[in-house]
Amino acid sequence: MKTFRRVWVYARVYPLLCAATFGAAIAGTLSGLVFPKITGLVIDNVLIPKRADLLLPYVLVVVAAFFAQNALNALRIRFNNTFEQKVIFDLRRDLYQTLQRLPLRWYDQRATGDIITRVIDDVTAMERVLIDGVEQGLIAILQIIGVGIFLFSLNARLAAWMLLPMPLLFAGVVWYTLTAKSRYREQRKAASAMNSLLLDNLQGVRQIKSYAREETELDRFSTSARLVGETQLVIMRTWSVYSSTMAFFGALGSAIVLYVGGLDVLAGTMTYGELFTFFLFVAMFYAPVAQLHQINQLYQAGRASSERVAEILDAPTEDYGKATGQPLVRAAGKVEYHQVEFAYRSDVTALHDINLSVRPGQCVALVGPTGAGKSTLVSLLSRFYESTGGEILLDGRSVRDIPLLELREQIGVVSQETFLFNGTILDNLRFGRPDATRQEIEQMARAACVHDFVAALPEGYDTHVGERGVKLSVGEKQRISIARALLKNPPVLVLDEATASVDTATEQLIQQALQHLLTGRTSFVIAHRLSTVRHADLILVLQKGRILERGTHDELIGQNGLYSKLCRAQHTDRFSEDEVSAIFSEVAE
Repeated sequence: MKTFRRVWVYARVYPLLCAATFGAAIAGTLSGLVFPKITGLVIDNVLIPKRADLLLPYVLVVVAAFFAQNALNALRIRFNNTFEQKVIFDLRRDLYQTLQRLPLRWYDQRATGDIITRVIDDVTAMERVLIDGVEQGLIAILQIIGVGIFLFSLNARLAAWMLLPMPLLFAGVVWYTLTAKSRYREQRKAASAMNSLLLDNLQGVRQIKSYAREETELDRFSTSARLVGETQLVIMRTWSVYSSTMAFFGALGSAIVLYVGGLDVLAGTMTYGELFTFFLFVAMFYAPVAQLHQINQLYQAGRASSERVAEILDAPTEDYGKATGQPLVRAAGKVEYHQVEFAYRSDVTALHDINLSVRPGQCVALVGPTGAGKSTLVSLLSRFYESTGGEILLDGRSVRDIPLLELREQIGVVSQETFLFNGTILDNLRFGRPDATRQEIEQMARAACVHDFVAALPEGYDTHVGERGVKLSVGEKQRISIARALLKNPPVLVLDEATASVDTATEQLIQQALQHLLTGRTSFVIAHRLSTVRHADLILVLQKGRILERGTHDELIGQNGLYSKLCRAQHTDRFSEDEVSAIFSEVAE
């Protein structure tokens, strides 16, 4: 019932379509009851007494009933399809909206392929049972009730004999319902795992080819696909036994009617027409009973899918706040951390007692080995993760009190792993500010050293970048990312290893672009390039989630600490990861 209540929230939005669907279903069912009744009358009133003059009127009534039944059925299908598509659209839209508002911590624990399976396959399975299943189930129940009333009105004694197999059918339904949930849950898990592996391998196809691991990955996929088949076979084997047994129990009802009704005809207490009519109604009675068994199978699959969809819909989401319609007030850019702590897991603390005050327009550089907490520290500012202790302020306001929509409009992020959407260069640049004009976009592209290489492309800004920007080089993608952040024009900027994956020549172009980007903004820069770090207004040296040293380049050199050792140890303009890790390890020892 929890599953039905969840979808009823969406279904009740369309009361007219719902009423029209079920109204047509009820009227169509009643029209279908005419044929058996008229057939019995034809046998007793036309065929046996040989009244040819009455045959045509009876046939015309049957034709009219068939026409009405099929016309109503056509309307029912049309209403039902419109109804179900509206419901499934609303459900998928809300599911996607929820996914957009889930915190990054939720995504850290789940595979993308599994999420896609839930949004597409599980929603479809859920929709089938809760729209098609409910509609077909209602029709079946109405037919059982309507036909049952006719049967008892014709011959209550024979109708009672016909119901003799019903306890066996009911027991079978209870058994199947109680045992089906685990089977369908395992099948959905297996299908989700296969889709996750497939998505992973498609995204990593270049790595698979470069390491010549095609056969290895084929074996992995084959194992996963085989498990999907095996779980499906378990379901179908059980269904084959269940459905066949239920069909046999239903056939027993017809056999009982044949025996008991045959005795009544021989005894003269029942006419041939009445027995034939009764037989037709018996078939109409047990046909929807068999259909209910199929709907039960459909429901078990939908119930497993519904639970997987509910895990997303019921997950705690980020509170973005309500749009006021008023333009956002641009922040000055003052950032403060007061005794901030953070832990990804309860037993592992990633940041310890972080205290920091940054004036508007200051540039703060973060230095430290991998895993020191640099990226975590800046992620807390945008509330990609929520701090587990202390407080972070922007212009004197706790970031927890600032609506996420407003907060994230004030902060621009350029990360090491640049992501471009599968569209044109113009689409990706405009993502920074959807209302930007073409002139503004080109102006920012020039400032980010993007315009020259884009203009040289055959289609210019209308060039498609491919999935994740695969048609562009790493440096080109990074410069587009910087231009996108420039277009957003945020007062606070985070640069997380923005030049870590490019060559020296490209790095120089990016550094030139970053000079435009950093001017007049509060910025946090995670970098290994000495020239970037040296000119920062404040340098933080982190290790194991703690700030060990802080100050300007000259101040830290004078302290003769970790930063000073790093500068003396490097042989180029860049701190290498090996050098950083080696020096920090040496100090730790």
